[in-house]
Amino acid sequence: MSEPAVPLPSHRAIENLIARYAELVDDGDFAGLGALLADAVFVGSGAPVRGAAAIEAMFRETLLVYADGTPRTQHVTSNVAVEVDEPAGTAVARSYVTVLQALPELPLQAVAAGRYHDRFARGEDGRWRFVERRVRITLAGDVSRHLRR
Repeated sequence: MSEPAVPLPSHRAIENLIARYAELVDDGDFAGLGALLADAVFVGSGAPVRGAAAIEAMFRETLLVYADGTPRTQHVTSNVAVEVDEPAGTAVARSYVTVLQALPELPLQAVAAGRYHDRFARGEDGRWRFVERRVRITLAGDVSRHLRR
């Protein structure tokens, strides 16, 4: 008989959500991003976007995808700081992001860097979820093979 799953500490569960976002972007899984951010508002360079379908569409319309189904990127999230209010069931996080990209005609390089400011809430099921992701890109390199616009 297997042991029952032990719930993750809140900080770790939130760090896992932050990491999952990077994995989904790099895998080109825009439906997965929509599901991950379904209860959130996404604030980037354009108008705020909310809801799974709208967030999925925004990523599809913004990022270039290659024959392997991915944007050929690696999102490196660092300097993660999480603050949890356990009684309220809320949390905030700040982190840095560096986006690396490589293609046959593009050597590995950082194409963008910036910061994420996130808000989270714990649902009635006890699971944490994004309620807001704010992306602020502060440094941009050659994004001509990363962004559609």
